[in-house]
Amino acid sequence: MSIVNQVVEKTRSAAGERRSIFHHVLPGLMAHPARLLFAISCLVVSVLLRIVEPWPLQYVIDKVLVPTSAQDSSVEAFASQWGPERLVVLCAVSLVVLASARAAADYYRTIVFSIVGNQVVSDLRSRVFTHLQTLSLAFHQRLRGGDLTVRLVGDMNMLKEVTVSAALPLLSSGLLLLGMFAYMLYLNWRLGLVVAAVLPLFWCMAYRQSKKIHSAASVQRRREGALAATAAESIAAVKTVQAHGAQDRFSAAFTAQNKKSLKEGVKASRLTAGLERSVDVMIAVASAFVLWLGARYVMDGTLTAGGLVVYLTYLKRGFKPLQDFAKYTGRISKALAAGNRITEILEQEPNVVDAPAASTAPRLRGAIDFHQVSFGYSGGSTVLQDLSFQLKAGESLAIVGPSGVGKSTLLSLLIRLYDPTSGKIRIDGEDLRVWTLQSLRSQLGIVLQESAIFAGSVRDNIALSVPEASLEQVIAAAKIAQAHEFIVAFSSGYETTLGERGANLSQGQRQRLAIARAVLADTPILMLDEPTSNLDSENTQKVIAALSHASRGRTTLVVTHDLRLAAEMDHILVVDVNGNYEFGSPAELMAAGKTYARLVAMNALTNQCVEDADAVRC
Repeated sequence: MSIVNQVVEKTRSAAGERRSIFHHVLPGLMAHPARLLFAISCLVVSVLLRIVEPWPLQYVIDKVLVPTSAQDSSVEAFASQWGPERLVVLCAVSLVVLASARAAADYYRTIVFSIVGNQVVSDLRSRVFTHLQTLSLAFHQRLRGGDLTVRLVGDMNMLKEVTVSAALPLLSSGLLLLGMFAYMLYLNWRLGLVVAAVLPLFWCMAYRQSKKIHSAASVQRRREGALAATAAESIAAVKTVQAHGAQDRFSAAFTAQNKKSLKEGVKASRLTAGLERSVDVMIAVASAFVLWLGARYVMDGTLTAGGLVVYLTYLKRGFKPLQDFAKYTGRISKALAAGNRITEILEQEPNVVDAPAASTAPRLRGAIDFHQVSFGYSGGSTVLQDLSFQLKAGESLAIVGPSGVGKSTLLSLLIRLYDPTSGKIRIDGEDLRVWTLQSLRSQLGIVLQESAIFAGSVRDNIALSVPEASLEQVIAAAKIAQAHEFIVAFSSGYETTLGERGANLSQGQRQRLAIARAVLADTPILMLDEPTSNLDSENTQKVIAALSHASRGRTTLVVTHDLRLAAEMDHILVVDVNGNYEFGSPAELMAAGKTYARLVAMNALTNQCVEDADAVRC
């Protein structure tokens, strides 16, 4: 009983996967009703013509080559009227006409189905990409970028290729099997039952093998996703890999995953080949039995020789769907595995979404209020606990403290990349969640520690969030960000094409471009995450000057380890490893003599040691 339950459960699981894929593909199909109707009409016409196509051969055999008395009177009269030679010519011409008409129907059916299939999968790819942009950071941190790229490109291409070249031919073959089987029963029901007896055997064989093939294909697609992720990581960080001499380690990891993928691919191919050959043998046995039994019927006069030939022709063509299914099982299993990986993305719900009654945010002034805010990542410890502070519009705040205490998380909560576990975050007295994400984020400018620079011109990178900005506006933003001078030094100025991730820029130049981007966006709130990290003294001073200009009239939050930069802010929030907070102006925190005062004292001592390094004393 347990084995039966396992089989039923596996069947339900596979059916659920197919329904899930179909659920996402169906809207795309329904968007082309006229084309689908035309293609299905061509398919039906093609199947009917394939059924009729062997009839001229039967007439020639039964009337001209092996005349028998077992003839229909109307057929006999028609044959007598035309004569043997003219009947042969007529049947030959009929074969050409039927084949030509079927070829035309197949041509238009293939073209239209191909157009619809490609359009459906292309639309699905766009939906997946758009959906990926809305998914929460928790999802993107869980899945590797290379694997998502394989799903978006490789898995989609596989689904498209199989949809056009395998699924549609199988649909045609399935209808052909039904039509020919019905006519075979009409010709001779005893032989029809022989054919029918083969179908359950085929189903049992195909079911067992296809489950194994699907399992191997699923594992292979996962292996290929991991393979792509490893390749993407090592190529993106090739400078670091070479600098640390880690080429051999990454090559070994890539080769190991490549061998695992190869193993699963070979396993799937072996299972598919075994299914194809088993089906061939089964069809040969069934054909041999039909030939033996049909010949006996011809000899006892219950079936004509032409009828037997037509029957064997139907048998060969009718069994073609079984051969096609065996042939395409591997490809369909890979497509189902690819489809499952795609639906896994589409069925992911963002953790942060618009509230049902969310409205468009008005132009914000920039007053910020954190009230007893707590937050912890899924499966991890609490990062922020009962954090409270207030900023008036236009004020600036430096957030300082050791790494890992939640400083960057605070900015992520403000921009609603995450929602707090408890407590409220308000801007201008309103909870962030009363506004739509788009209208909120459009008024929050952020400069990350690793500023994203995209392949494209300098102008396009600065105007990322304001693509309609004029060149004059871009230049004005660049000047405020202290970036204009180095930009005009490029050969093509603002039209200079930047490398992927800004490979042809220094870290300081990337930071100033990111600040120019935030300036151009003209947001009332500006957030910066370690803007001077990993910069030399000269670039640090330039970035600080850029921040001084960019933050005028804006509420500014800066996560930093640079206490000199922090001292320039109106307020400082100190976060320590024990979850304790200090909030106040630099003067107030110095007077309190607590964590911030100790950090300043330690920083001063460190700087003094550096200044007196030549004397090797502090």
